[in-house]
Amino acid sequence: MSTPHVFVIGANHHKVPIEVREKLAVDAGKAEALQADLAGIDGLREFAVLSTCNRIEFYGVGSDAAAAERVQAAFCARQHFDGAEFEKFRMDLRGREALQHLLEVAAGLDSQMLGETEIFGQIKEAYAAAQARKSTGPVLNRVFQKAFQAAKHVRTATAITVGQVSVANVAVELALDIFGSLGSARILLLGAGDIGEKTAKAFQSRGAATLTVSSRTFERAMELATSLGAGAIPFDQREARLPDFDVVVCSTSAPTTVVSHPAVDAAMRKRPAQPLFFIDLALPRDVEPSVARLDNVFLYNLDDLAKIADENRAAREAEIAKCRALLAERTETLWKHIEPQLKGLPGLNHGAGADPAPSTTST
Repeated sequence: MSTPHVFVIGANHHKVPIEVREKLAVDAGKAEALQADLAGIDGLREFAVLSTCNRIEFYGVGSDAAAAERVQAAFCARQHFDGAEFEKFRMDLRGREALQHLLEVAAGLDSQMLGETEIFGQIKEAYAAAQARKSTGPVLNRVFQKAFQAAKHVRTATAITVGQVSVANVAVELALDIFGSLGSARILLLGAGDIGEKTAKAFQSRGAATLTVSSRTFERAMELATSLGAGAIPFDQREARLPDFDVVVCSTSAPTTVVSHPAVDAAMRKRPAQPLFFIDLALPRDVEPSVARLDNVFLYNLDDLAKIADENRAAREAEIAKCRALLAERTETLWKHIEPQLKGLPGLNHGAGADPAPSTTST
């Protein structure tokens, strides 16, 4: 009987451009079906799925090395994505390297925005969802718990988050470059989720006073508008009202674009001398890319903002080596416990998650 394998397989922003990540994105509607697909894979004992705007990663414990390939095949089939094309840019890490990767992701070292903290919460949510589905067991429970501990340790023992540049702050700086000041800028927030809310607060912190919220769920738009001291409009009015705004922050979870080229073109005819700035934080993207060709229209997506942030990461670069050394030490300790645990596992079957999560105080 072959020794069980710990692995991570997937794709992220390092090799995959945004137009391809859109095709790989797993929306809420597909997530349940994908989870069912994975639960039925032969020899996959444990698994957890991390899906964000910058990555889709599958962490698993399989009965053999081919279990990861079966996960890839199931994912590509569900997404209608060519498997051979996926292999050109896929990440495939096993054993100790898989553990090291998760620790670095949790600590923000693998993010587009180096040192960002949002990913930590996203991993915790992914792990909680896996536990609720009972798809994790003794191995992944320990691995994720130790990843959380390591990430917290790195953030307190190093300066990796000092001077952090977030997507929201980069967007605000760009707006200031375009408009000079934000006191009179009129801002429309499309999408009432966490990212949009943080961006809206970043704008308010720099002097923006006129905010309007629009969401596919009007009740949620009203709720966020109230908390921000902003106005709200129905989602079906978003394009007709574009001439009334200077900055449009887009962060919906819509499966297709919600701002079209013709609508922006029409808006600019009504405000030809005034710039219109789109910040597209969604994946799939909310704004048709072709609007960037229109005169006086500025469009930045997640990859664009990340490139700008890269220019501001010098102060944090010196901390990377220190962080990786700390994480490597913890990875080695974790691997010394996980490796014999893998070798001692019995024949692997479906029904992961029967074993309880380990104590967070164990080594």
